[in-house]
Amino acid sequence: MNAEAVGKDGLGCHAGRETMLAAARQAGAGETLARYAKDYPAGPHDQPQSMCPAFGSLRVGLRMRRTATVLSGSACCVYGLTFTSHFYGARRSVGYVPFSSETLVTGKLFEDIRDAVFQLADPEKYDAVVIINLCVPTASGVPLRLLPKDINGVRVIGIDVPGFGVPTHAEAKDVLAGAMLNYARCEAEQGPVQSPRAPRAQEPTITLLGELFPADPMQIAGMLKPLGLAAGPAVPTREWRELYGALDCCAVAAIHPFYTASIREFQLAGRPVIGSAPVGVEGTAAWLDEVAKVCNVDASRLDAAKAALLPAIRAALSSAPIRGRVTLSGYEGSELIAGRLLVESGADLRYVGTACPRTPYSEADREWLESKGVEVRYRASLEHDLAAMEEYAPDLAIGTTPVVQAAKSRAIPSLYFTNLISARPLMGAAGAGSIAATINAAIGNRARFAEMRQFFSGVGEGFAAGVWREAPKDRPEFRTKRRKATVPTIREDGAC
Repeated sequence: MNAEAVGKDGLGCHAGRETMLAAARQAGAGETLARYAKDYPAGPHDQPQSMCPAFGSLRVGLRMRRTATVLSGSACCVYGLTFTSHFYGARRSVGYVPFSSETLVTGKLFEDIRDAVFQLADPEKYDAVVIINLCVPTASGVPLRLLPKDINGVRVIGIDVPGFGVPTHAEAKDVLAGAMLNYARCEAEQGPVQSPRAPRAQEPTITLLGELFPADPMQIAGMLKPLGLAAGPAVPTREWRELYGALDCCAVAAIHPFYTASIREFQLAGRPVIGSAPVGVEGTAAWLDEVAKVCNVDASRLDAAKAALLPAIRAALSSAPIRGRVTLSGYEGSELIAGRLLVESGADLRYVGTACPRTPYSEADREWLESKGVEVRYRASLEHDLAAMEEYAPDLAIGTTPVVQAAKSRAIPSLYFTNLISARPLMGAAGAGSIAATINAAIGNRARFAEMRQFFSGVGEGFAAGVWREAPKDRPEFRTKRRKATVPTIREDGAC
């Protein structure tokens, strides 16, 4: 093992992205990091500002039945990830294998992880145990690949999810989902596997790829039924045996198009992959055309399905139009399809920014949006999103927490994308009318924001914020001194 990334100088995960990458490659993680760099290309800058990427993998593991999830990393990181997981509603405990410089350098940390896995591997309780290496164990070469693949019938999945190697938490969901699909695919190739808990559909199924709002799979199932098809499991799954059902499909719908590792596993299983999603009238029609083409659905059946489905979506859109200029950004991966729905709902959408990368499965959405005059930016940074808000002066800014904060400080109504847009149905007739009321209400609050800004005009901000006995004075030399002192340890490249 190479403990240089931790070392006695106390740098640990604050050593910086390049130092951590170099240490990880020297410690034997070069192949994993090269695969991540190919699957999740970062450019044009290092990576978007986001929460710790490992949260994505942790979230996937914690949502699965009969799955134990264990973290190996710095205590501060584990505390933050555990807190965030329970903030987002996790109802399962997070396992943790602590370490010290001594156990890291001597290799005892790996032995401690191995012991923990053997203690957890109870087939009466678990189908799988997931071990996630965070930054320091990855950079130090803790070899999870050497763990047993199976203990008493309990599968063991070890993955490295360092902040310096996986750009966003959305893509970290794919890291674990892809590893599980790989394991399940190999099991299925070797012989019979356990049937999913839910009864198998009699019709050919379409597997849904992406963490979807619960109503969307039901909406998609309703659209597939007239075609003689059914909606299969959604990946990431909620239980191990659903992975077999997901692999046993006629095609995969990449609703979230950045699941590169998962898509690779489906393609190795011989399953075609369909991009975009059934949002709005045009989006739904194009998506149904692609499904029918891939699954050899008769043209008359396709026409009948469109005749039954599209008028209801068109009516829902026309009954709840959106009036106003909008910018949209987020890090979930569904930003482009949400943008399509906004445009078809009548919004004057000027900008869509996503922290996720450009892939072949979002090309149709990008081309459609750009044909409507919408600027689309992949791997968008906070600076890109704020610049778009300044340039387009929207009536409503939809974005991440700092974008929302910046918009409100400018008296621009704003909505948090993750909780208020992506956590609603987007597909079919239900999706068509689901966001209009919220967006129109937010746009209608502009007068209130202007009134509040006028009321608080003159109140200090920045260096003048707070309560003062005397008039505050700007001291830029203090800011310069503080910035020089903190640059080596406070980074936005995801190394910690």
